Amino acid sequence: MVIPPNSVRRLLPLAKTHRVVQRPPFECIALVLQGGGALGSYQAGVYQALAEANLHPDWVAGISIGSINAAIVAGNPPEKVVEMLRGFWESITAAPPGLWSNEWLSDLVRGEAARSLLNQMNAFSALIGGAAGFFELRVPAPWLHPAGCPDATSFYETKLLRATLERFVDFDRINAGATRISLGAVNVRTGNFVYFDNTTHIIGPEHVMASGALPPGFPAVEIEGEHYWDGGLISNTPLEWVVDSEPRQDTLAFQVDLWSARGDFPRDLAEVAMRQKDIQYSSRTRAQTNQFRRFQRRRYVLSLLLKKLPPELRNSPEAQELAVLADNKVFSIVHLIYRSKHYEGQAKDYEFSRLTMEEHWQAGYIDTVRTLRHPEALERPTALEGVATFDLAQDGRE
Repeated sequence: MVIPPNSVRRLLPLAKTHRVVQRPPFECIALVLQGGGALGSYQAGVYQALAEANLHPDWVAGISIGSINAAIVAGNPPEKVVEMLRGFWESITAAPPGLWSNEWLSDLVRGEAARSLLNQMNAFSALIGGAAGFFELRVPAPWLHPAGCPDATSFYETKLLRATLERFVDFDRINAGATRISLGAVNVRTGNFVYFDNTTHIIGPEHVMASGALPPGFPAVEIEGEHYWDGGLISNTPLEWVVDSEPRQDTLAFQVDLWSARGDFPRDLAEVAMRQKDIQYSSRTRAQTNQFRRFQRRRYVLSLLLKKLPPELRNSPEAQELAVLADNKVFSIVHLIYRSKHYEGQAKDYEFSRLTMEEHWQAGYIDTVRTLRHPEALERPTALEGVATFDLAQDGRE
């Protein structure tokens, strides 16, 4: 059933709650998840708020840690996804041995300087101890293995991750196709960007692991005779895949970024390194969105022009070829962007402490709740190009 645009304002009664009582008027709800390691629990918080709002995605696309979250979302019934996300994130942030990992110590931390020190110690703990059920330091070290041996190509082992994925993801459900899933990776031999999609592939744990195999930390993953690395080497944001894929649909996309392209000017070398990572891995999401808006406008104008042609021209081979590019589908892109704290530092993507995980989760949840209180975030675009964006930081009124 198509819902008239004006009725969308009734989706959020009096705008006092983030709970949606009717599905927004789109053919597809997409969840687009960026890579970012330990920051990924922000995406889990986003999903929790979306699930409470009854906004379950029809399509979820991810890269790196976004692929792991995507697999959990697509690989469980909607009523169990939050529980499985919680189970995964609690399992990989189980405290390793070490004084600073004790929960009581976090209660003693006050101020940015103290918290920064605690985060750095937790990140160092992950560097030498890994993350439970995720990765562990390779022993012996890679340079002690002969060249050509797979063990010589990465600092960490990720064999533990397969069992963890099988624990929290039902791959039979993924391949049954109830929810479309797309996982971005890079072919090591060709350098080509590849998407493993359950419309074209039988998805297994290896496809999720390949999307998150960031070198030189993690080893490449072999699939059907080819080796794959983390898709973030080329683009850390799978938005382009979602908006360009066929068949085209009216789409409401929740673009969840773990790196912010915008930020404060750094105050010291540590903040320089953090800012550099933000810019590098944000993948210019806004630039991609603006470019897509311009291209979509041309699609829409072309569709109008073709309708005005006389039948003999409209049915010509040239017009028919152009007709493939023309459509009047609409796209609404809701940006949910994690904005890190000064004390997190450049190690924020491998700081796998339970305390920080909970903070990221809460930030994702709160950002989404506040966003969904704005009815316009869920409205169909009315501009000529058929593309609308909403970012709480720019468009919110709170």
